[in-house]
Order: sequence, then C-alpha cells, then structure tokens
Amino acid sequence: MHAVTVARPLAGWTLSAAGDGTAQAYAARLLEELGARVVTDRDAPDVRGALAPGERGGAQTASDHEMWAASGAMALTGEEDGAPRSPGWPVASAMAGAASVLELLTGFLGECVRVDGPALLGERAAHSGLGRRGAVSPGGSCRLVRCSDGWVAVNMARPDDEAMVPAWLGCPVEGDTGAVLARAVAGREAHALEERAAMLGLPVARLGSPEDVARDDQGRARGQPWPVAPLRFEGGGTGGGPARPARPLVVDLSSLWAGPLCANLLGAAGARVVKVESTDRPDGARRGPPSFFDLLHAGHDSVALPFDTDDGRRVLRALLGRADVVIESSRPRAMEQLGIDPRELAATGVTWVSITAFGRTGPWSNRVGFGDDVAVAAGLVAGPADAPLFCGDAVADPIAGLHAAVGAVASRLGGGGHVVDVSMREAVASALAPGRSPELVARRDREGWVLDVAGRPVPVAPPRSRPASGRARPLGSDNDRVVRELTGTDPWR
Repeated sequence: MHAVTVARPLAGWTLSAAGDGTAQAYAARLLEELGARVVTDRDAPDVRGALAPGERGGAQTASDHEMWAASGAMALTGEEDGAPRSPGWPVASAMAGAASVLELLTGFLGECVRVDGPALLGERAAHSGLGRRGAVSPGGSCRLVRCSDGWVAVNMARPDDEAMVPAWLGCPVEGDTGAVLARAVAGREAHALEERAAMLGLPVARLGSPEDVARDDQGRARGQPWPVAPLRFEGGGTGGGPARPARPLVVDLSSLWAGPLCANLLGAAGARVVKVESTDRPDGARRGPPSFFDLLHAGHDSVALPFDTDDGRRVLRALLGRADVVIESSRPRAMEQLGIDPRELAATGVTWVSITAFGRTGPWSNRVGFGDDVAVAAGLVAGPADAPLFCGDAVADPIAGLHAAVGAVASRLGGGGHVVDVSMREAVASALAPGRSPELVARRDREGWVLDVAGRPVPVAPPRSRPASGRARPLGSDNDRVVRELTGTDPWR
C-alpha cells in the first residue's frame, strides 16, 4: 500500500483572521489545515494578508440559521407541502468561511475571486427550478429509506442505477420504485445494504454522523483526525511558490458539478481552462439545464477525445503534460485504466485535484457516490431522527467544489506538485464539525416564508445564481486548435 505523507502547502505563511462567528472560525481552521499560522492581529509581524470582512465570510457574525435561510438551500429543505427547515447545521457558514479563504488566497495570484459561498448551495436548483421534496432529493433521483437499524440514501442518478436495483435487492422491482424499496429494505441492516451496493457500483449510503467520518474503516485508513480535514495534500513543492505563467493552464477532466465548479472558480481567478471529455461518455451535465452548463463552462475551451484509442490517450497525456492544474472527479481505477498516475504528474510540478465521493485512498476509494447520498453519509439531514429529510440539493457537490478550488490555489502558492485529495464526504463532515443547534421551522407571513431567529424575522431566500459570462462551447469544438497550440503537433498524425 502506498504510504501517504500529508503535506501543508502554506507552511511558513502567517495570515490574519480576526473576527467572530462560525464563518470566521471555519475560515481560520481551513487556513490552519492548509498549514498557515493564523493570528488575530492583522498588523502582527510577518502577516502576509488578512481575511476580508463582509458578506462572503471574513468577519461574518450572522447566525448559522440566518446564513442557511439566506443561502437558498433552506427553500429546498423540508416536506414538499410543508414549511422550509433550518436543520441547525453550520453548512452555509462554512461555505462563507471557505469563500473568504478563496478570496484571500486568489489575491496573491493576481485576480481576487469574490463569490457568495452560501449561495453556491442553491445554484443548480435556481437553473433547474427545483423545490423541496422531503425524503426525496430535490432532483428526484435519491430517496431516504428506512431499514431495520437506521436509514439509507438510495441514489438512482444514472440510467443504469435503477436497472441495478433488482440485483441489489435480490427481487424484481415492479410498479412504484419507492414503495418497492420501502418494503424490500425495511427488514435489512444498513451496513449489509451499503456493502452489497458498493460491490455492484450502486450509490447507496447509510445515514451517518460527522464523527463517523473520522472513526469508521475509511476514516481510520485515511488517518482522518477530528474535526475532519476537508481536503488532504500529498507531495508538494519547495514552498517558495511556482514560477507562475501569465495565465495558468487548467485541464478539467471532471463532470457534473463539483469539479466543474472548481474549474469555474479557477477560471475566474485568471486561469485558462480546457475542458476535456470522452467522445463516448461526455459530461452528463450537458443533458441538464443549458443555462447551468453555461454558468460553469462559459469561456472554457472544449476538447473531446476517444479515450479508448491509442491516439486519444496519447493526446490526453500530451495535454496533461502542459497543464499547471488538472481536475478530475473519477474513481482512481479510471485513471489506472488510462495508464495515468497522478502522483507521477504531481512530481513534475503539476497540481492534481482529485474529487471523489469518499477519497482517493482507503478501502472505499472506488465506491460510487453523488452529492445527495454522500451528504447523507456525512450526517447532513434535517427533520427528526425518525423521519430524516434531505438538506438542499446535492450539497456535497458545491461544498467539495469550493474546497477543491481553495486547495488548488493553495497548492500553487505552496510551490505546486501536490495531489489535492478532496473527499466529498469529508468536505461535508468538516462543514458540520462545529455541531448542530436546535432545528427551526419557517412560518408564513404576508411576504412569504420567514424564520424567527432570536426574535427577529429572517426571510427565507429562494435559490439564486451568479450570471453566466457567455455560452459554453459545443463538445469538441476546439479540438484541433487547442491540441496543436498546446502540444505543437498534429493531434491526429
């Protein structure tokens, strides 16, 4: 087994994080995870920079309930015909804190990225018109089902997943899938259901707790402390910072939401992004709302390659050899099948960002997971213990994507050459680590839904989105130009 040495890309840095509130505390903890020494005096000796106060984090002092209500995710949490809920988890506050760290660190690279971290939680829903659906995810593919000793989240996000359910349950599925699942799962143990689903490649997760992420088989194998680290770094540069090109090149092999969000934020920081897809299996998000795909990919070049051919793999390796940052969201075995070793590329100075459901090391490294079920695996649910409800829309994706962007920037500042290991489950658990306050339920007034927080009515905001900067490029439309430019050769010789 490969021995993993955890690196700290900002070791030797001193940064200031003065202020109160959960968001500020999370930002300080994240900077410490990156290796920085964090002080409260912005004028202290050797301080390189300070978190900016304001809406994105910084000195944010709004309560966790207020942050959740304002994020747009609360409107997606609760029963379909009931009131929105604030579960008491500090998720939106953590997103504000992570956004303030991204703002601080990108400033050292030249183009400061200012983003409303909590609002990222609802961006997909804003484009899809999604709403809360209780024990069914807003997107409709995932459902919470009671078993004999707890709950499992069963996600049929891909066309093949529903076809796999009869093999998983060992019985035919006819009629309403939800009703069949409820009957078939009721007498079975969550652990056995999860293990069998993992063998079949079906995204099923037990409802866990944040503490489980540090103490179960996967957490122990990865050496996760408590509170859980949202991302891990292997390898690393000299600590002096890379020789920065005028416009760093990001090769984005990822799909769906988390990885593309990371690429989008790096593009906002001034990087050139080349999106590389398989001609046989392009990004599934292309089948979703075009406006959401445009939001994440406008301004990025599009290259499509036949990964199952020698030519396709040769061109892919040539592109990776020119990259400053690579982003991918596949299981480790997918890279192995392509003959690509992220650690070898990182040793040349590339920052390799790997976003997976459970982490790229450990016994669960090749398990399948998506934003809704992975969030449940980390313990993120609303409602009472005997009737859990989904929190927001696939929130593990934007949480992981924002943290991946922070990790990529920190790696570049620390000399590059890291494998940035982003486990979606660990990123969610990190956001939950401060603990849960009592749940609050909204009420209606003349203006709409409001949440009473410390005697004050706080409006429940709908999901919202940043504006797209243009249209995404058609699949493979930049093949010849980009490959010739970056490799200096005829791509199809």
